[in-house]
Amino acid sequence: MLLAIGMVLLATNLRPAAAAIGPLIDRIKSDTGLSATGAGALTTLPVLCFGALAPLAPALARRLGERTTAALALVVLLTGTLVRLVPGLGFLFLGTALAGAAIAVGNVLLPVLVRGNFPDRIGPLTSMYTTALVGFAALSAGVSVPVADALGGGWRPGLAIWAVPAVIALIVWAPQLGRRSPARPAPGTPVVSVRSLLRDPVAWAVTLFFALQSAGFYATLAWLPSVFHSHGLSTSHAGFLLSLSLIFGLIPALTVPSLAARASHQRQFVLVFVAFIAAGWIGVLTAPTSVPYLWVVLLGIGQNAMFPLALTLIVLRGGSVTSTGALSTMVQTFGYLIAAAGPLVIGAVHDISGSWTPPLLVLLALLVPQTVIGLEAARNRTVSPPHASV
Repeated sequence: MLLAIGMVLLATNLRPAAAAIGPLIDRIKSDTGLSATGAGALTTLPVLCFGALAPLAPALARRLGERTTAALALVVLLTGTLVRLVPGLGFLFLGTALAGAAIAVGNVLLPVLVRGNFPDRIGPLTSMYTTALVGFAALSAGVSVPVADALGGGWRPGLAIWAVPAVIALIVWAPQLGRRSPARPAPGTPVVSVRSLLRDPVAWAVTLFFALQSAGFYATLAWLPSVFHSHGLSTSHAGFLLSLSLIFGLIPALTVPSLAARASHQRQFVLVFVAFIAAGWIGVLTAPTSVPYLWVVLLGIGQNAMFPLALTLIVLRGGSVTSTGALSTMVQTFGYLIAAAGPLVIGAVHDISGSWTPPLLVLLALLVPQTVIGLEAARNRTVSPPHASV
């Protein structure tokens, strides 16, 4: 029970460091002189770290154990959050990179912890931690600006507040130090490597589906407030709309993993939630201020359903504990590296065009390959690595 609580608390810390930047980005730009492209680089940096540093997780877990590695990730996350308070652009980027590295490790570990400790409760446990993850992304998007206003109007307090959940999670994780998962392979057992999955079509389908849905999600996280702000809404109102989309995303985050885990395949989920996202973007393109609440609710339900669906597919398509660990590492390494281009490309397209219409058309077009690859990833199969390595 304490481990499950610790996993949920770990999940609460895996998005605020990134999600809090978007609503505060205009203040950061004004205070630091960052261009839109530079701001895009800042919002992209955590996602880039999620991918580039994901391979740290299995290496650390083999040496320290999954639970001790999770606690170490929380320490690094807390350090990164505090480093961002130091004046200077370099410290802002350094702290964001440290937080991104810690989150990369946590991202990979959670599916492995589910498979290794709760193999008969994959759906409920995935629902619990994805709901916590999405919920705190929503909270950080909605609360960061009001906190910053209440504490002086700068952007640093809006980022600093997210050190608190990291401290709470560390306290709960302390009893887990040194313990190992009961289903962890014995020493000397062959371990499935990421390299052994590089020619597996199932692994690539899950990876590319994860990449495309993440690219759209993080571009939305970074720029949706700016889109609404450009149409005359205040920064607080625009941040609230982003938060609202994430709040409504709690519904699929809570329900989709359990439903998907029980289904014979998950193709219907892909089709339904792509339709939600498409309707939301079409609304933002054609009538952004007429019924903005409807558009963000559609986006929130669709995008925040795709993410827990992708995480559930990692566990369902992984099969064994060792292959799930390798698949989780592969998906989140290549997936986040590809997804990192999302916020940067959208910011660059806006800089070149001077309008938000072309970037939004790009996000709408992205749904076509996401649907095709998602239908392939949703077929009822598991990865079949040709060999394992010690």
